[in-house]
Amino acid sequence: MKLKSSTFTDNGLIPAQYTCDGVNISPPLSWDEIPLETQSLVLIVDDPDAPGEKFVHWVVYDIPPTVRELTAQIPATKNLINGGTQGKNDFGNLGYGGPCPPSGTHRYFFQLYAVDKKLSLAAGASESQIITAIDGHVLEKSEFIGRYKRQR
Repeated sequence: MKLKSSTFTDNGLIPAQYTCDGVNISPPLSWDEIPLETQSLVLIVDDPDAPGEKFVHWVVYDIPPTVRELTAQIPATKNLINGGTQGKNDFGNLGYGGPCPPSGTHRYFFQLYAVDKKLSLAAGASESQIITAIDGHVLEKSEFIGRYKRQR
C-alpha cells in the first residue's frame, strides 16, 4: 500500500496553501495496492514535533476500500461524499487543520491504515478513539512525511 500527494514528496515541504499561512485547505492524497481483506481505511495526520505532545491535524475513518483518493479542499463536514467520516483535530474542529508550527520546521506524518472492519464511530471521534478501535484490526499501514516551517 502506498500513500502519496501530488503536491509534495515524501520528506518534502508542504506548500503554504495547505497551511495556516495560506488558505488552510487539505492537500490532495491518493493511494493504491489496498489489501483485498480491507473493509475500511483510516487516515491520520499528526505532528510529533509539537510542543508537549503529538498534535493531530486530521482524522478520517470508514473510508470505503474502493476509494483511492481524497481531493484537495475536503470540506469540514461530518460525512464525506465518498462515505468517509471525519473526526475532530486537536484544534477542536471537525476535519482538516493545516500545519501551523510555533517555531522551527515540523514533520507532519500522513498515515493510512487498511482495516479489516468498519469502525462505525460517530462523526467527531478523536484520534485516540480511532487508534483504540483499530487496535488488532490493521492489515497494513502506509505513511509519508511532509515538513513545514512558518513563512513569517
